[in-house]
Amino acid sequence: MEPAWRRPTRGEHRWPASLAVLAVVGLQLTLPDDLIGVTQWLMPGVELALFAVLLVANPGRIERDSSVLRAVSLGLIGVISVANAWSVALLVDWLITGSGGQDAATLLRSGAAIWLTNVIAFALCYWELDRGGPAARSAGEQDLPDFQFVQMSDPSLAPADWEPRFADYLYLSFTNSTAFSPTDVMPLSRWAKLAMMLQSAVSLVTVALVIARAVNVLK
Repeated sequence: MEPAWRRPTRGEHRWPASLAVLAVVGLQLTLPDDLIGVTQWLMPGVELALFAVLLVANPGRIERDSSVLRAVSLGLIGVISVANAWSVALLVDWLITGSGGQDAATLLRSGAAIWLTNVIAFALCYWELDRGGPAARSAGEQDLPDFQFVQMSDPSLAPADWEPRFADYLYLSFTNSTAFSPTDVMPLSRWAKLAMMLQSAVSLVTVALVIARAVNVLK
């Protein structure tokens, strides 16, 4: 019998990814104005609008393969990623030029918010792109995975109905941001390798600069 991740199954619930999007909005609203670059509610407002479209059109299990909804979902991830990339750029400028970051608590809080947003943004990206996205995965349309989880190589380590869900991609993103390299999930496709490389680079720059500046301020 084919493992669950290679055959048609019930689609996963949208609520875990929805909570992640709401967490991103909350984190963005905690950033100082100097690390936003635009009106504070502009990007979160766009994200909430796109999120509302997805929630209204498909609030339950993600089983319907719609090109329109997929475009909206990818657009939402794109807006989150661009907004956070802009905040990273402003943070780097903030720290290098010395124009901000005189308060260690604010600096650490802002750096943590940007870092966590980076983790969630890439988790959403991996979740939406791996094997064509959640709807395509539930339909069993693609056999070749972009990420190889341990349960795929050794089915005896998981229940018969195991298949990757959003929590698995969130774990992948978190470990890549902390270890700066793959841990127990291996990227197989080129886009997956490049995405993980970019995520590690952003995470490394954010953590290194923020900690270095915070230590300097505390001295």
